[in-house]
Amino acid sequence: MNFLFKPKQRSLSDLVRSMRDDMTRLGVSVSPKGEILLTDAQAGDMRRRYYDDLYAGIQQSKQILYGEAGLEPVPENIAQLAQDVYQMQLLQYLEVFLPRLEFETRKDVVQIFSALLQRRIGTRLPTVEYITSNPSIVLIALKGYEDPEIALNTGMILHEMLQFEPLAKILLYSDEFYQFPYYIDTNSFGISCDAFANFKETLVRHRDTTTVYLEQNYAKVSDVLMQFFYMYNKLLESSNYVTKRQSLKLLGSLLVDRAHYNTMLRYVADESNLKRIMNLLRDRSRNIQLEAFNVFKVFVANPQKAPAIEAILQRNRNRLLTFLGDFLRDRTGRRWDANFADESFIDERQYVSQIIA
Repeated sequence: MNFLFKPKQRSLSDLVRSMRDDMTRLGVSVSPKGEILLTDAQAGDMRRRYYDDLYAGIQQSKQILYGEAGLEPVPENIAQLAQDVYQMQLLQYLEVFLPRLEFETRKDVVQIFSALLQRRIGTRLPTVEYITSNPSIVLIALKGYEDPEIALNTGMILHEMLQFEPLAKILLYSDEFYQFPYYIDTNSFGISCDAFANFKETLVRHRDTTTVYLEQNYAKVSDVLMQFFYMYNKLLESSNYVTKRQSLKLLGSLLVDRAHYNTMLRYVADESNLKRIMNLLRDRSRNIQLEAFNVFKVFVANPQKAPAIEAILQRNRNRLLTFLGDFLRDRTGRRWDANFADESFIDERQYVSQIIA
């Protein structure tokens, strides 16, 4: 275990190279295309020594970045360490090797990423610049959701990177972004929630980037699988209650955000979207019904409804009015909203009913 030995101090010039060499001996390789891969680990008497040396290097790197024994970190040492990390691709090596590290050491790696990402030189963010030029670092972190052993560690690394707009943009515009529904819907509860949190972070942290992305991708018709809302509908149709509710809530907030006005107009002009939301109004869960209503009201309140949308609302007028009149009552006949919703919901329901009528 890495807490049983004291990290062996070494010169800064040798530290990063030694860690990279240790991981190479333990199974990290570089493909002919330059991809950093994890292969079968080398067996033999030296294996434990390589691991111990690597753990010591990670500990020393963390001490350089955060300081030790009450001492402040030395900026010159941080600068030299960071430069060596960039030059020797250590961030990629650490991400790929994460499954073979001990639990506590994985947390140390997350802290190393966090410290390097926060590093500034004036107004520059050197690590952000480096990752922008090496986008695979973002995508490796996302792919960590495929391994439950490291998913929460790589999820934390991804969360740290998403705080910076250039790195969030890498993920948003990647093909891998469309894997989020799979990661959200197929993992355990904790990992699923973490994946959804990073999915949401990608969309809401940097509004300008998201606005451009949504408008561009909604216009794509050559490859329907690449459309954002095609991907998003997988979340709305999930059999998982938490996924469905969180997705509806996020969708509602995106549609009423003025920054996404043009995207909202396109979304509420699509009759398949309206039908999907109307079905969700009848979900067994009252919480999902409420979130679906918050999306449904955007369709109804649009003053320039598409003919297909107007036709659906008129065709279902009587049923909708009856439904809304009884909307969210509990089994005793008492209004559910009187206990669990605020007056704004009651007003909005009344407003929607008036428009439909």
